[in-house]
Parts: sequence; C-alpha cells; structure tokens
Amino acid sequence: MSNGPAGGVLVVLEQHDGELHRLSAEALAAGRMLAAKVGGRVECALLRAPGQAVALTGVPGRVHAVEHPLLAAYTSDGYTAALEQLIRTLTPSHVVLPHTYQVRDYAPALATRFRQVLLSDVTAIHDTETGPVFVRQLLQGKLNADYRATGAGPCFVSVQAGSFLAEDAATDAAEVVAFAPVLEAAQIRTRAGERFREAAHTVDLGSAAVIVSVGRGIGEEANIPLVQELADALGAELAASRPICDSGWVPMERQVGSSGQTVAPKLYLAVGISGAIQHLVGMKGSKCVIAINKDEHAPIFEVADFGVVGDLFEMVPELTKAVRAAR
Repeated sequence: MSNGPAGGVLVVLEQHDGELHRLSAEALAAGRMLAAKVGGRVECALLRAPGQAVALTGVPGRVHAVEHPLLAAYTSDGYTAALEQLIRTLTPSHVVLPHTYQVRDYAPALATRFRQVLLSDVTAIHDTETGPVFVRQLLQGKLNADYRATGAGPCFVSVQAGSFLAEDAATDAAEVVAFAPVLEAAQIRTRAGERFREAAHTVDLGSAAVIVSVGRGIGEEANIPLVQELADALGAELAASRPICDSGWVPMERQVGSSGQTVAPKLYLAVGISGAIQHLVGMKGSKCVIAINKDEHAPIFEVADFGVVGDLFEMVPELTKAVRAAR
C-alpha cells in the first residue's frame, strides 16, 4: 500500500501561513478513530505552494503535500480540483476534514465531483455491523441524527470542533510525499482576497485548558468582576453565555454556544448558567463540567460532572479564596 490509503482514510489538514489550523489535529483524531472501525491506514493531505514550509509537529505517518503555484492562495476552485486528483489517485474509502469556514466553502463541491454528499459537522462516529454511523446534530443540538454512507464513492466527512479529542503529539517526523496536481489558471474562476477572519478573538477559547463561564444568574454587569476574580485565581479564561454577550457585559468573542465558540477544555466551570441547548452545544466536549446554580432543576446539572446548588454570590467568593489558599 505504498502508493496511498486505498480503502483507508485520508485526512485533509488545513494550514494558514505555515501553521496548521487547530482543528486539523481533531480531524486527524477522528480519522484514526474511523480507520480503526473500517480498517486500512490513515494518511494526510496538505495543500500548499511549492517550497512553502509548513510546521507538521504532531502529525504522524505519511503526508501527501499537494503542491502547485496556484495553491499559494486559497481558492475553492483550486482546492477542489487539486484534492479531486489526489483522491482519485489514492482511492480512500473515507475523506475526513475539519469543519472550518474554508472547508465549508469547497468541500460540498469536492464531494459532488464524486457524486457524494458531505456529511458535515459530525460530532461522533459509532461502529455497527453494517459499517460506521455518523452523528450530526439538528435544530441547534435539540436532536441527534444518524447517517450511514451509501454508494461506491468515497465518504466525505467534516468534524465539529471540540467533538474529537486531539491526540498527543507524535514524536516521529512525518513522511512527506509530494503530489503535483495538474492545474491551469483558467480553472480558477475566483480571485483570492483578504482571508476571512473567524473572529477577532482576544483569546482562542478553543485552546483554553480551563474556562470559567458566566450566565444570567450574575444579575448585572457590575457583578462580572466577581467571576473574573475566580477565573484569574484558576488561571482560566473568562467566557459567557449569549445573553451576557448580547448585553455587552462580556466581549462577543468570549461567547460559548451555537452562535459563539465551541470549546473543549479540561475544566468548564459554569456560573449562573441555566443550560439552554444553544449553550450546551458549545461546551459539550468539556472533559469536566462543574455547575453553580441556585435552581436545582437547571438543565446544566444534567450534563455537569459536579453540581453545586447555591447562591453564586456566596459560593464564588469562597471558592476564589479556597483556590488562592491552595496555590
């Protein structure tokens, strides 16, 4: 199988300015999970200009470097045509991509080239006797839907941020194999402009290990420093639910939820958050969830690993003192 993952899994990595997008590692984790279910090897694809250096730290195994001058700047036409040629050469059974803005732009067209659909924003992969089943959320997370790929072509899947745990970085250097697609300028119908910024983040909550998130239970803007002190004591990032950000009490770039950022920290401390489904969608990948809420029936307690029923104005200052004393 020296020529590629025939029948295996191909993971498409995304890079910007020589650095891999943070969701590439999660897509790789999903690809390895999928390969364990369907069999075959996992290999990666990376699009770049000839000679462009890209840091591949943490990427194991073989990486197919798809190189062409017309790939120096992203265009949906260029990426679609180049990846189509690579996939037809390698004939993988599954193609896994990170669910980024860029992937949303070109991946549906890429799947259509193979008369397939893109199973987008997948949150889980289950093993069954008849093959893998992919889980997607509907109605902002109110429902889960199961999908099974049919047809003879490769199955295209993009994975939701925070749904698959990025694995420990590989210590071995990746084996880079060059692949030169045949592209012509006439194929590129779009002109590259300024790259879309997903958000003008002051912080990337998606990479935070500890997050303290505040909700409507805080009452008013003047009380936000109470929770900020706890976050500072924990060395955590401050986040918030949508009503808090809509009110302007916390910057919009710190919103967690279906219309904000998706996070997967080691610890998520929810303070005064009731747990609307739109918020839960954004933090369901957290490894440990601690909730503080005076309403014992708040939905947040259904997903919390530890719950504290009490007045946050009493609990948070005491918790902050305890954390500072422990440190």
